[in-house]
Amino acid sequence: MQKRDNGRNAASERRDTADRNPKAVRNDAALQQEVERTVEVLRQGGIILYPTDTVWGLGCDATNAEAVERIYRLKRSENKKSMLVLCASADMVVRYVDKAPAIAFEVMELATSPLTAILPGAVGLAPNLIPDEGTLGVRIPDHEFCRRMLRAFGKPIVSTSANISGEATPAGLQEVTREIVDGVDFVVNPRFEGRPTRKASSIIAFGEGGEVKVIRK
Repeated sequence: MQKRDNGRNAASERRDTADRNPKAVRNDAALQQEVERTVEVLRQGGIILYPTDTVWGLGCDATNAEAVERIYRLKRSENKKSMLVLCASADMVVRYVDKAPAIAFEVMELATSPLTAILPGAVGLAPNLIPDEGTLGVRIPDHEFCRRMLRAFGKPIVSTSANISGEATPAGLQEVTREIVDGVDFVVNPRFEGRPTRKASSIIAFGEGGEVKVIRK
């Protein structure tokens, strides 16, 4: 593995970009190339340090138990509730959560800021990612790099804060410790950071029967 610091489909987005200016075309090509490099690392079972719509996170294939275990070791934590997954769409969510109530998807659709939904009935993921109660934290990120990465990879990707357990959560790449940077297989180029909120998302838990509980505003 190479290690380095640094509603429309993807083809439609690239065609739209090509209709704009040469600089936009170059930037789009660079973004797509970075996505492809990142996805290759994920497919090989690697762990990545990458930007999201909130803060920089550690990630891996959410179906790969060995990769998930590597993140636990790097963070020095076995807290499954600190690990959520990013999905490209609601269609992807329902492939890995089979008991989520309809209201959860309505709330996620209406959210105007990053929202993590705790949903019941997690299936098809690494066993060491799912807590005893069988729930799963899910977010559909409003973030260009993440959207493209998730579409290209085709499966959920783990997202957890890029820090040792008990230490402060770094908002930006410059705040991530050397131990974390050295412990991953690939660091996404920060030029693709976009405009993150630089703070943790809201969290709402949904019960199988439609119960709603706000965990973090």
